[in-house]
This record gives sequence, structure tokens and C-alpha cells, in this order.
Amino acid sequence: MKHLRDGARSWIGSIGRLSRHPALRWILPAQLVSALGDGMSMVAVAWLAVQIAPPGQAGVWTGLAVAAYALPAPLGAALLARLMRRLRAAQLVAADASVRAVTLAAVAILAVTGQLDPVVYVALLAVSSLLHAWGNAGVYTLVAELLPEDDQVTGNALLSTFAQSAFVVGPALAGGLTALVGPGWVIGVDAASFAVLAVAAWALAGRQAATATAGTNAPDTPPTSGWRTILDQPRLLGLLLVTCAFFFLYGPVEVALPVHVAHGLHGSPGLLGLYWTAFGIGATVGALGAVLLRHRAPWPVVVAIIVGWGAALLPLGLTDAVAPGLVGFAAGGLIYGPFTAISTALFQRGTPPHVLSRVLAARAALTAPATGLGTLVGGPVVSSVGARPTLLISALLTIALGLSVAAVLRLTRRTAGTVAAPAVPVRPATQDGRLVAAGVAPASPHLP
Repeated sequence: MKHLRDGARSWIGSIGRLSRHPALRWILPAQLVSALGDGMSMVAVAWLAVQIAPPGQAGVWTGLAVAAYALPAPLGAALLARLMRRLRAAQLVAADASVRAVTLAAVAILAVTGQLDPVVYVALLAVSSLLHAWGNAGVYTLVAELLPEDDQVTGNALLSTFAQSAFVVGPALAGGLTALVGPGWVIGVDAASFAVLAVAAWALAGRQAATATAGTNAPDTPPTSGWRTILDQPRLLGLLLVTCAFFFLYGPVEVALPVHVAHGLHGSPGLLGLYWTAFGIGATVGALGAVLLRHRAPWPVVVAIIVGWGAALLPLGLTDAVAPGLVGFAAGGLIYGPFTAISTALFQRGTPPHVLSRVLAARAALTAPATGLGTLVGGPVVSSVGARPTLLISALLTIALGLSVAAVLRLTRRTAGTVAAPAVPVRPATQDGRLVAAGVAPASPHLP
């Protein structure tokens, strides 16, 4: 009980320090507003595509629109690296928010006036997402730049909480607004939300530029790419590969769950929405709870989250009963919630500050498509073996992934201890003639 009280007081203190920070107290609320706008677009983007698609082509254009709103971000991370790596973290956030605000505003104006063509719509959505990997990297880089290490997980947790809560609240708001005024106006609200973030980020970038000009300029650093930094650090590379595998194994769930609800449970869209709402609520609470884990060794937490998420999927894969599946999905959200904050903290701590934004952008360029690739693979698997067996396969493979990572970590620690043992110098003692070990140091307690 005392441990929980101390943890709660530590959590409250950390949140208080973030809310009083002169830079973050403006950026964090603006980030929340933009996340809510993005949550609303989850409904509006697809619904608008359905409305403007030619007869008989709604499925094709809806898929293109949804993909265009997310997938070009990895392309922008790779192709625009030379240009974007010159910008500070606040400038990255501001540039991404500005591009999104302008392009989404164009979509909204064309849609409301009845002049939006499907091809133009998809093209504008693709442009709107081109800098999003850099914008996401910029906001987490700001957390690392502005906060001491002890508060970085708290900052990461707040950012992931914003995203998860928007996933719960945004679609519900968008559904009501779309019915009242149409999807074009909802996308206009999303554009306005990114304009709020752009104003806050440009203001912070201006203040930081003035401070840098008034002070001593930092020495130029070599233009190392994010990819090179990751490849040069096995720990970061390992974490990136584990994250990609984790997200890939999650991908089939997005295909199998709707089919399972519709055909296996003979349920309604409302039941499917209930599953995702349960997951979203659990993930929101879990993201906030990441703060309580910030003093624990991060790698074991990552392993526990992967294994726990796989275990939470087992009720969906083993039974057609609704209640166990809902409880499991909610628990899965709770378990998964801290993952982004904890894994991002590992990157923040293991990356030189001058290349952090590039590393996080490179990370997003690989992890973002991983889920999409898993979703593409999930379609044929569901068609071949069925929805519920696909959920079970995803659960078992995810548990196996977590256990494999744990085994590799254990082997690495054991190997490190074995290699260190022969290097201990031995010399005669000067007092009683016994041999004593000199320079003995315990193996590092930190997992790789």
C-alpha cells in the first residue's frame, strides 16, 4: 500500500512539473486538440470517400483514402530526410501541423462546395500525411529535450494517452457531427485542430531560435542519418525489430475481429464498436499508468506487455462467448497502453540528442507500415482458416515473440557474465599469502 501511495504521489508530482513547464504547457494542450481532430477524421475520411466515389467503386476509393491518410508518412521520412533533419524539434512539429492544416482545409472547402473529385481527395490526403513521421518524431524529441530523464516517460505517457483517448472520443463526436453537417465540415474541424498545434509549435520554435541566437551556438554535428544511428546501436536495432514484429502480429486482428463479430458472433456494428471502445478505454488507462512503471527496468516491461497482449487475445481465439472476449480486449488495451511510452523512452535514452528526431522518424517509417503489412497478410489468412483461428494464431505467435525476446535477453546477460569472468585479473595478496581477485566488478544490471 505504501508503495502505491508513493507511486501516486510521484505520478502527481511528475504531471505537475509537466503542466508548469513554460514550453510544454502550451504544446501539450495543442497536441491533445490535434489528436482529437485526428480521431474525428477516422470516421469522416472514410465516410466522405463513400459519398464522392463513383457508383460501384466506394470500396476502392475508401481504401485508397484511408491508406493515403496514413501510409505516405514513411515515404516522407525517407525522401525528405536531408531537408527535415536541419529543423529543430519544434519546427518539425510546426511543419507537419501546418501541412496538415492547409491540405485538410482544402479538402473541407472542396467537399462543402461540392467540387471534390476522388483523385484530388486522395492526393490531398497523401500530401497531408507526408511529414507526419517527422511531426511525431518532433514532439517526442521535444519531450526528451525539455524534460529530465525521470519525467520523460510521463511526457511520453501523456502523448500516448491523448492518442488513445481521441480514439475513444473522436469517432463518437465525428459520427454525430457527420450526421448533422456532413463529413466535409468534420474534416474542416480536423484542419482547425492542426492549425492550433501549428500556431503553438511555431511560437515555441521562435522562442527557441531567439534563445539560441542570444546564447552560444552549439557546434555543428555531422549529418548522421537516423538509419545509420540505429544500425550502429544493436540495442536500438533490436528494439525496432521487436516493435515491428509486435505490430505486424497485431495487424491480422483488425481484419479478423470484424469478420468474427459479423459471422462468428452474428453481431451488429454496435458490438464491433463496443469491442474497440473497450480496448480504447483500457489503452487510455494503461497509457496513463506508464508513469508508474518509469522506475522499472524497461526491457522486462516491454516483454511483459508483448506476452500480456497475446494472452489477452486468447479468449477471442478460444471461444465465441462475447463477455470473455470483451474483458480480454479491455485487458489487452490496459496492458498495451504503456508500450509506446516505455519503448519511446528506450530510444530517447539510447540516442545522441542531435540525431534523436531523425532516429524517431526512421523508427516511425518502419513501425507504421508493419501493422498495415500485417493487415494485408491477415486478409488471406482469415479467408483460409477463419476469423477466430486467425485471432488464436495471432495470440500464440505474439506470446511466442515475447518469450523469445525474454530468452534472448537472458542469454545475453549470461553471455556477458561468462565473457567478463576470464578478464578478472588475479594477483597475490600482500598480507596473508592468499590469492585475491583485483578489479572485480559485478555484471551490469541493465538489460541490453
